[in-house]
Amino acid sequence: MSGWAIFTRDLFEQMPLILAGLGKTVQLAGIISVTGFLFGIVVFYISISKSAQVGRLTKGYISFFVGMPLIVLLFLIYYGLPQWGLRFTPLTVAVFGFTLNVAAYIAAYMTTAYNGLDQAELEAAGAQGFSHRQIFALITLPQVIRLSIPALTNQITGNIKDSSVAFLIQYTEFFARIQELAAGNFQFFPAYLLAMLTYLGLVSIVVLAARRLEKRLAIPGQVG
Repeated sequence: MSGWAIFTRDLFEQMPLILAGLGKTVQLAGIISVTGFLFGIVVFYISISKSAQVGRLTKGYISFFVGMPLIVLLFLIYYGLPQWGLRFTPLTVAVFGFTLNVAAYIAAYMTTAYNGLDQAELEAAGAQGFSHRQIFALITLPQVIRLSIPALTNQITGNIKDSSVAFLIQYTEFFARIQELAAGNFQFFPAYLLAMLTYLGLVSIVVLAARRLEKRLAIPGQVG
């Protein structure tokens, strides 16, 4: 029996596990995209606080988590904390670690977009009696999100791809199942080719959806 025939046979036999792993990948990527986005908004909001000290703290947070390798953070939580009596499930560790990391990037993207806003518009809103929170919720945040769509799209696709490292903390997602498939029959090339095409398919879906959203939210007359 040829290598491809062996791979195909084992693939169909393990398909339920592989599909379950794919579901876990989509689940993890979806959760961290939402939690990272929401926490990123919080970090961004705090970063534009009028307090210089608070602003420095949030910039320090962003720099720290952007600079720290994600795998180190996951290992620290999953393998390190048990020595202090703190144990969490692989999914909990993955969500927590990814959220801290993703939020830092989201806040950085939003800060870049914020720096490109017309500050006179924000000052005018303040002069008309809008509070800092009202200006943020009604004027700043909607514009920042719109300007950040390309960067946010890249982050979501990055979340899908980065979720593959979660197998290193015993989270049995799609890539973990592919690893098991390849290890069982030593057909590494077709197994990793399948993984590559699957991740490419997931990323393509996100990119196409984001492009449609970007067109719907595009400012009339703006050059894309």
